Amino acid sequence: MTPERWIDPFQAADGPPPQRLLPFLRWCLKGSTKVTVIAGVISALGGVLEVASALMLGWVIDAALASSADSYFSDNVLLLIGVLCFFILLRPALMGLSGMMQSVVVGPALGNLILSRLHRHSLGQSVTFFDDDFAGRIAQKQMQAARAAGDLIVDMIHTVAFALASLVGSVVVLFAVDWRAAVLLAGWAVAYVYMIRFFIPRVRARSKARAETRAMVSGQVVDTITNIKTVKLFAHDDHEDRAATDAMARYWDKAVHFGWLSAAFRFWLMALGGLLPVILVGTTLYLWTIGAASAGEIAAAGAISLRLAQMTGWVSFTLMGMYANVGEVEDAMHTLSPAHTLTDAPDAKPLQVNDGEISLERVSFSYGGGPRGLHDVSLTISPGEKLGLVGASGAGKSTLVALLLRLYDTEEGRITLDGHDVRDVTQSSLRSQIAMVTQETAMFNRSAFDNIRYGKPDATEVEIHAAAKQAEAHDFILDLQDHKGRKGYDAHLGERGVKLSGGQRQRIAIARAILKDAPILVLDEATSALDSEVEASIQHALESIMGDKTVIAIAHRLSTLSRMDRIVVLDAGRIVEEGTHEALLAQGGLYARYWNRQSGGFINVKDAAE
Repeated sequence: MTPERWIDPFQAADGPPPQRLLPFLRWCLKGSTKVTVIAGVISALGGVLEVASALMLGWVIDAALASSADSYFSDNVLLLIGVLCFFILLRPALMGLSGMMQSVVVGPALGNLILSRLHRHSLGQSVTFFDDDFAGRIAQKQMQAARAAGDLIVDMIHTVAFALASLVGSVVVLFAVDWRAAVLLAGWAVAYVYMIRFFIPRVRARSKARAETRAMVSGQVVDTITNIKTVKLFAHDDHEDRAATDAMARYWDKAVHFGWLSAAFRFWLMALGGLLPVILVGTTLYLWTIGAASAGEIAAAGAISLRLAQMTGWVSFTLMGMYANVGEVEDAMHTLSPAHTLTDAPDAKPLQVNDGEISLERVSFSYGGGPRGLHDVSLTISPGEKLGLVGASGAGKSTLVALLLRLYDTEEGRITLDGHDVRDVTQSSLRSQIAMVTQETAMFNRSAFDNIRYGKPDATEVEIHAAAKQAEAHDFILDLQDHKGRKGYDAHLGERGVKLSGGQRQRIAIARAILKDAPILVLDEATSALDSEVEASIQHALESIMGDKTVIAIAHRLSTLSRMDRIVVLDAGRIVEEGTHEALLAQGGLYARYWNRQSGGFINVKDAAE
């Protein structure tokens, strides 16, 4: 296995992410611990070699003072060969190995490992989770947490392990010179730690606040860009600009607050770092004057003090960055770590639909206790039956379909497919048995080929073309060309399919549903965006694929439902009428009023609500 694969960057995690920092980090890093510990040990050895470099400098100087100029090399040949091998072979080899562990093995893998786990967990959230937040904010939190947690671990390996080993090694070397020098270094280290303890928690808190406002900027900008056509249609460029700049102003305020703390930290850091060479070199000079230290030991102490003084700046700013990363991880953690609210039962089994019978048994559901939803609805759809759903906006039609797909759980009652409660089967198997074409068709910014193949990932090119032809999409797909020159089925459709007309998007969605070939078909205003001529051909195509499938069709254009086996009329979340088109007209009830008042074949929602 090559080094870059020593950590599997896409290994799945066990269970949901914890909501406390250290357990959360353990969840993120599980499976990579062994390799990261090895990387830390190698980095620590590098820190020991830094101290050894100063020690060897002292040995070379002492050897020079103890020898005459003409015999120096002959008298110290083994020492010089050892120093040469150390600087040319051993030190570069270990530093190169440490660099490989950090830059090739650990760094790239950890970022992908954490991001894949967070993204996978987010995908398992219910639709309510996404309804309650900005899409851009959720994406920003995923990227933020993965980057910050990965950088945090790499910095612990690259900086903390290296610096601790250097500091401990320096104390050992100075003890060999004189215990008083070692005590002074230890005292300086205590003062350094206290300074870090004062500043770092404040850095953590301010970084967390800065990260939250940055995510809000991202969410606001993405929300505006996602709805850019609406912004243009209402000429609200100035309004959106103000909304964005208000979010940016809050981020700027938190960034400046963080910057003042950073500047103060830098000042005290440099003051304390500049004190170290004065203490150590001054002490060893004094010891030399009383015969307690050699010239080589003065040089070694000077090299150590300068190295440590330089390192304090590097380490301190790294620690500040680490605690800033801790703040960002904590901020993202609270957004991304909530447990899934809509989960498979522990003993859930895959669903296989044989007949396609759908049954709602006294089902009730409301959106957070509001008036919308369903109220005590009982309905049985026989295998192969074609059912039309009619009702004004908010009557409960889409809610019924969402509950069937288990995008939400019923509050009362149950829904079964072929006698299986939808809560007792796996969500993926349930949804794989239902093909759906919605009024607001969902397109990915991928090729037309990939968008259709989404209905059946292992479909062949022949199957995809056949589905497109049946959906009356093949001809216009051949004429597509994107901004990169890709044509036909290879052309990308833009974000949410913005490069297509509404009718074209719906035909691709229909082709996707045709390709899926599920035993249950749901049509939610599937032809509403089509002109009359295309609708007639698509309606014929849809009727041909309905076959023996169980079909639920929602439409405001009542003429499209007139050939359904049965029509159910919903009003305020309750079933108020059901029967064939002719029977409902004969009743002279709500459906008949819809039919009589429809305009151009559509329900007049305003009149219907009166």
